[in-house]
Amino acid sequence: MLLSLMELKLLGSKSVSASLIFQNGGTTSSSFRHGVRIRFSPQLCSCRGVFPRVSENEYLCKIGIGSSDQENLVKGDYVYRINEVNGAGSSIFSRNLRVLGFFDDEYDGVVVDPKRLPSDPDAFASILRFSLTHWRRMNKKGIWLKLPLENAELVPVAVKEGFKYHHAEPEYLMLTYWIPDGPCVLPGNATHQVGVGGFVINDDNEVLVVQEKYCNPAFAGLWKLPTGFIDESEEIFKGAVREVKEETGVDTEFVEVIAFRHAHNVAFQKSDLFFICMLKPLSTEIKVDDLEIKGAKWMPFMEFVKQPLIQGDCMFKKVIDICIARLRKRYCGLYPHQLVSAFDGQTSSLYYNDSDTQDTNCIGN
Repeated sequence: MLLSLMELKLLGSKSVSASLIFQNGGTTSSSFRHGVRIRFSPQLCSCRGVFPRVSENEYLCKIGIGSSDQENLVKGDYVYRINEVNGAGSSIFSRNLRVLGFFDDEYDGVVVDPKRLPSDPDAFASILRFSLTHWRRMNKKGIWLKLPLENAELVPVAVKEGFKYHHAEPEYLMLTYWIPDGPCVLPGNATHQVGVGGFVINDDNEVLVVQEKYCNPAFAGLWKLPTGFIDESEEIFKGAVREVKEETGVDTEFVEVIAFRHAHNVAFQKSDLFFICMLKPLSTEIKVDDLEIKGAKWMPFMEFVKQPLIQGDCMFKKVIDICIARLRKRYCGLYPHQLVSAFDGQTSSLYYNDSDTQDTNCIGN
């Protein structure tokens, strides 16, 4: 809601009447203390009230400014100076005031609406300062400010006001501001990246393996399992099937997660979760992804296991031992079960061992 005009007319020595004009898309009304009533209409709306004199030519006006949501009403104390010339006339000091469009979050915080940001940095600076003052009065805690790429000029303004970087995506930068005294308890940026590897073995006891085009020189010549990162909002089991298809052209069916590794300080000092998934081949023809993969083939299992780099690495060797145990029916992995949680009402995948519903050839330890 943009306060575009304020007229103050002198009614007497101890009172003043105010008329406010707003531009708004909806109709609502709200009453505040000190006898001020504000009515909003789709086109123009006015409020009138009686306000106390602060000094000889100053009057205190407690006004209400509404956002697009009736819940986001702003109250503030503003002093407007009237210059009287022999009691015959007055000049008016006015300014545009509004609060950034926002939504309340469930933790007494604020999420700024990125679709209603001013494009001008100077205007944004004054409105942001006004908004922070308002949110402090409301006893708000954390402020989330999402700045789309087209509003990149607003980033220095927000940083100057005390906002901190939280995370960035190709389309936006997220910043935060913590209002209360004491340490900030807003959740940090995502701490992990998630990768998958597909262990695919056919009826001829051959493993589907690849050589990568770009890798650490120490791993040159190694034939390895197809691996990759899962996409945003992608299930682990779907990501494993997709990665194998993209790198080798082979269609597969997810069987189970047979193990996962948790490592730290990997890429950009983030932690890493890597899930090794057993997959059943549904096709055999190989079509190599020339962009990332140097070569792909079906490799006899024992030849794959005996590679020096696998034999010399305890992590690789343990993974192979687990795969062998699974093939010999002495080990069961984890299978995803779709369940709805009462905490968020959403369907999630819970991975656990359930020999009653998994592969009948799987005999758990």
